Amino acid sequence: MKTLIIDDERSIRDGLTKTLRRLGHDVAATENGRDGLDEFIRGGYDMVLLDLRMPGIDGMDTLVRLRDADPEVVIVIITGYPSIDSVLKAFRLGAYDYLPKPFSPQEVRIVTARAEERRKLRFENEQLRRQLKAVKGDSYVISKSARMREVNALIDKVARTDTNVLITGESGTGKEIVARMIYELSPRRECEFVAVDCSMLAEALLESELFGHVKGAFTGAIAPKRGLFELADGGTFFLDEVGNLSPGTQAKLLRVIQEREIKPVGGVTVRKVDVRLIAATNVDVTRAVQDGTFREDLFYRLSVLPIHLPPLRERPEDIPELARHFVTKHAQKAMKNIREMSSAFVAVLSSYDFPGNIRELENIIQRAVVIEESETLRPSSLPAYLLKNPSEEKKRFPTLIELERDHIALVLRACGERRVQAADVLGIDRKTLYRKLKQFGFC
Repeated sequence: MKTLIIDDERSIRDGLTKTLRRLGHDVAATENGRDGLDEFIRGGYDMVLLDLRMPGIDGMDTLVRLRDADPEVVIVIITGYPSIDSVLKAFRLGAYDYLPKPFSPQEVRIVTARAEERRKLRFENEQLRRQLKAVKGDSYVISKSARMREVNALIDKVARTDTNVLITGESGTGKEIVARMIYELSPRRECEFVAVDCSMLAEALLESELFGHVKGAFTGAIAPKRGLFELADGGTFFLDEVGNLSPGTQAKLLRVIQEREIKPVGGVTVRKVDVRLIAATNVDVTRAVQDGTFREDLFYRLSVLPIHLPPLRERPEDIPELARHFVTKHAQKAMKNIREMSSAFVAVLSSYDFPGNIRELENIIQRAVVIEESETLRPSSLPAYLLKNPSEEKKRFPTLIELERDHIALVLRACGERRVQAADVLGIDRKTLYRKLKQFGFC
């Protein structure tokens, strides 16, 4: 990520430069607003860290000029005087977030990671807009199966409303893609699409991310922070893996839906928000309601318009079409002249049940594109576990990797796709499980 620092304090510039370069950023720094604007126009930067108080052209004026030069640039303001009025004014002028002085490398990492995610979402949304403009009829999801045609039609109907949506389906079936399509086809498409994976953050951190916090709310909360619900105000908020929410967070989410207001962690005043909520889960929520692990009132509030995505093994007729799409996508990325798939290649794909669903299929195609040296994808470019011959299965033992992959898939299904429970059964922590799921193409 190409990042520009504009700050009149040399120690701040040097410290930020060192931290950001460790994080992989391409960094430049200037000491005043005029030089910063010149460098920004020359360099084409993705993100700017901007001090509010500088001699000459001050931070607010510089902020306005940066936004005029590039409305899509992500701007994080730096201030040693974080008054609510100055911060709110900067947000109204287009700033995304702020760093209060003094700050630690960890705070820089967190703020710039959020800014980078925002830029990524904007880029992906713009790509999706272009793709949707090119789409004809109701083919928003690549499909030939009757079940997915029904999903396409439902996406069309749901997108026109402002009602909450619950998307269910196994991991890798494309729940976030459907959420983004609903957003892109909705009246809220000009506002923000904010997504958060509820399974990736601890409860205390998740609540701070969702609702924000006030200064002093907990150790390390040295300044107030806006939550993601506030950032999504007027737009669409996507809660992925909502089945992993704790009972306490479920209660707070219910308040957001019912009252359209949030209370920051440690705060006493509420703030109004207007968001369209889309949730997704790979958990059997009806069973979770029966088990008492998911609130029944929240379930009904979320699932006003439910959409269920069938696993890929239940619609094998879609595999060739999806595979062609991924071949085109990854051949272009790899700059390879791969034109087609052999019939044998397609036959092997079509005979596999894809426990990792569409995500696993894409990973397999990406690997095949990298390995293949001809213009046609052949079975030899597929991973070994897809090429098992049933008649020869008794002559060989599975590898440890194959055993591990199959066992993880088995445990996940037995646990109703609950990752925390599956990690406990497997005797590993959640981070290790998530890494292995990514390794095997499950996420």
